[in-house]
Amino acid sequence: MQAALAGEVIPLFVLDPYFFAPARARAFPHRMQFLLESLRGLEAALAKLGSRLLIVEGKSVEVVPRLVREWKADRVVAQRWVEPFARKRDLRIAQALGAKFELFEGETLAPPGTLRSGADRPYAVFSQFARVFRATVKIGKPLSRPRRLPAVPGDIRAREDGIPTCEQLGIARNAAVLSGGEDAAMARMEHFLRDGAAAYAEQRDRMDLAKTSRLSADLKFGTISARQVWKAIESAQGNTACARAFLNELLWREFTHSTLWDRPELLEKPFRLAFTGFPWLYDEGQWQAWVTGKTGYPIVDAASRQLLGEGFVHNRARMIAASFLCKHLLMDYRRGEAHYMKYLTDGDWAQNNAGWQWSAGCGCDAQPYFRVFNPTTQGEKFDPEGDYVRRWVPELARMPARYIHDPAEAPQAVLQAAGVVLDQNYPRPIVAHRFARERFLAVAAQHLKRAARA
Repeated sequence: MQAALAGEVIPLFVLDPYFFAPARARAFPHRMQFLLESLRGLEAALAKLGSRLLIVEGKSVEVVPRLVREWKADRVVAQRWVEPFARKRDLRIAQALGAKFELFEGETLAPPGTLRSGADRPYAVFSQFARVFRATVKIGKPLSRPRRLPAVPGDIRAREDGIPTCEQLGIARNAAVLSGGEDAAMARMEHFLRDGAAAYAEQRDRMDLAKTSRLSADLKFGTISARQVWKAIESAQGNTACARAFLNELLWREFTHSTLWDRPELLEKPFRLAFTGFPWLYDEGQWQAWVTGKTGYPIVDAASRQLLGEGFVHNRARMIAASFLCKHLLMDYRRGEAHYMKYLTDGDWAQNNAGWQWSAGCGCDAQPYFRVFNPTTQGEKFDPEGDYVRRWVPELARMPARYIHDPAEAPQAVLQAAGVVLDQNYPRPIVAHRFARERFLAVAAQHLKRAARA
């Protein structure tokens, strides 16, 4: 992108109603809050470099070509985006501008869709993708920031109100959501390198410990690049087990973006076509219990409440909660996927879809359909003292670790000492694990057998 800095440069952000119409913005409040804060950070950074961020309202496909004409711009540069909506938008702008419009890579470490098998097909198994990626992709050093930018000509005008506030878009600001912007992203990375990276391999699944990087929202919005993170981890950790484990997560991100690039229909359809028409159930009461964190399974409930409370869910908790919805409650993964996309600050179409399809057993390189997480044992293993549950399910805060993940099995004296009254201030399980597991396996086996005959 540095090649784009010769001559006059007009930094532009379009408030497209696809995202910024108040009704649309309220559909993803935490991501919008993070984005608005990141835009203010960008505005301040550009001002320090001698430039300014111009904010213009309207549909991107109309605004950008119009401004090119009005401002007599001879070049428009932007970053490519994997999401199908963005690809259609960029195609329309390219058709309007021709050679003046240039898309650069940068969302991912390698251009999505470029890694192919020997049969010239996209990879469907992550381990194969990761092996080829490591063997063929060379990741260069991140470009340094420019020291100065040319001033925007004084006759260039934009939205006088500048960047809107959450209040103007009808969003109640959530103080628990991560701070947006490049400075906050760099601070998070430095904190992780100092306090978490060296133990990442051993502690990344511990829901009770703050040992993950929390960079997912920054990577989603580009306040830090995947290349910056990759090189920083390499520099700090070398070829250690912790570095390999963390970089593997970046490769999973690459895999999901590349998969969505090649198969944009995955946002609507399962990767494993045999799951088409799967007989999902729907029970409004059970759905609301899962959404609000009142299923009677403490680790599932903690995940649901963390999502609503701070716009984030620990990855292990995401897997447990998603497995529970799809397999214990037999509800369509797309319902859970949409709910997570509404509240996640790091809500990314490629990764969220891949994660939900993985959990449901219908995705690319998915968890086998016959593997059903036991939420109680998962909690005991990855939240051994119950601190994650205590934070998000405070009505269980006084439960001893032995019973906190299965309060329905606790002796009455233990419940009484902890102030827990089942079915009053904390529910019994809305479905029995053994029953739910056997039901899902029977339904899935029958459906997949029928699909194989079709």
